[in-house]
Order: sequence, then C-alpha cells, then structure tokens
Amino acid sequence: MICYAQLILLSRHSNLYMPEIHREELISFVEKMPAFPKSVQRVVQLTSEANSSAKDIVQVIESDPVMTLKILKVINSPFYGLPLKTTSIQRAVVHIGLNTIKNLALMIAAMGVLNPKNKANFNTQQFLLHSLTTASLCKTLAERLEISQIESSDYFVAGLLHDFGKIVFAEFVPMNFKLALEKSIQENIALHATEIEFVGMNHAQAGKLLTEKWNLDQTLIAAIDHHHYDTPDDNIMKDCVFAANQISKKLQFGFAGNPIIEEFPDNIIARFGLSLDDLIIDMGDLSLLRAEAVSLLNL
Repeated sequence: MICYAQLILLSRHSNLYMPEIHREELISFVEKMPAFPKSVQRVVQLTSEANSSAKDIVQVIESDPVMTLKILKVINSPFYGLPLKTTSIQRAVVHIGLNTIKNLALMIAAMGVLNPKNKANFNTQQFLLHSLTTASLCKTLAERLEISQIESSDYFVAGLLHDFGKIVFAEFVPMNFKLALEKSIQENIALHATEIEFVGMNHAQAGKLLTEKWNLDQTLIAAIDHHHYDTPDDNIMKDCVFAANQISKKLQFGFAGNPIIEEFPDNIIARFGLSLDDLIIDMGDLSLLRAEAVSLLNL
C-alpha cells in the first residue's frame, strides 16, 4: 500500500491535488452537486407542514414516474414480503406507512448523487451500507427516547445524510480526500481531523452546506453539522446521530472511511442511560437492520 506521505509527493504532480482550498471554493463545489428532484423537495416541504395530508404527498410522488417506479421496486422486493404486488404509492402507504415512503424517496434521491467511480477510490457501496444502517439505528434510537413516529422519520434522514459531505470531497477534491483517508487509517486518526488538514473543512461542515442546499430542516442540518461534537445541548437528533454512527461502526455495518469508534461521552450516556457496548447489547439482534440495508443496496 502506498502511504499517505508518498501520495502527497505523487499527487503534487497531478492537477487533482489542491494544496490550499478556500471555503469559497468548497461552497462552489457544493453548489455543483445535483439538487434533489423537485418532487422530493416538495415531499420534504409537505412533511414539515402540519396541515399537509397523506394524499398531497402521495400525489407529488406519483407525479414523478421515475421516483414512483424506484419506490415501487423497493416496496415489492422480497425484504418487505408483501402478500400481493403493489402497483401504486397510495396502496403502498397502506402496507408500510407514509413515513417509510418519505424515507424511501429521500434515500433514492440521495443515492442518485453518488459517483461510484470517484478518483478518491472511495467505496460508495460500503459508504451507503454505513449510511443506511446509521439511518435505521438513528430512527430506532429516537423511538427508544419516545420521539413520535412522525418525528422519528426525520431522524432516519439525518442518519442517512450525516456523512454525505464526504461525497462532495470524493467528487471535487478527490486527491485531497484520498490523502485524508490514507492518513486517518494509517495513523488511526479520526477522519474529520485529517480532512481539516488536507481539505480545509470536515465532512460534517460540508454536509451542513449540502443539506442547506437541499432545503432540509434546520434541526436536521444542525445535527449533521455537529455529529462529531459531544458538547451537551438540547439537540436530541444530534445525539441520536452520534450514537447511531458509533454503533454502526462498532458492528462493522459498512465503512465510511473513519477507523475511530468513539466511546460515549457523559452527555450521551446520560441521554441513553447506557454506555456504547451496553446500549448495543440492550438493543438486541441488529442483524435484521443490516439485512434490510443490504437488500436496498442490491436493488
């Protein structure tokens, strides 16, 4: 394996390496990322409005034939095990619920921005497995804290998108990101620290910019922005993302480039009443959660 020091020497002969990246440049890279389809943006907007009806949301999804086909493909997969094939979003809502339909729409839209052939050699399949399992774990933890089913749907989205800033780096500053990945793994340093060194911004900060571009909820944006910071605050979503992220890494549900598993700080232990290892034990068999994520990846 080429060490990161050798990569630095090699990369400086390549136009892929940008030794000084200013915040303005990074913001411009985020602006070049694909926007969510208008149908998905409208679904996000409607689900945040108290007076929206399920009928309104279903109509928006069904007005997008591509999105509808992809969602129906997921719903009719063996994982959901529906007794009869479902051919409409309206009927799908009856079987699996509106919140799941919303999550699937956002998941499909997010997966659509990935480039598996990025020059950073960032493994997007393993990344997605980590993202999807973190999403499900985040929602499960929210329900554990008695967050309502409607609100816990947003926790799924926060878990799904918490690392998507890495996709910006892999796409637009691939050699810098590759150097950050190499140093993180070889020296056992948190990736968000080596990103600051080689990129000038960490993936959580880039994720904040990206989710702002996608017009997501401010609480969700803040949870993504601060998911590596354990300072006590009232953002329950941030704490759930932090905990879900560590659980996914501990159980090796995919890999998103960061070798460091952070033990729970005091405020996270206080939130859940358990340490990382004890919480994993208390949650029981999580293999089904991973199986669901793998099923989605294979569609």
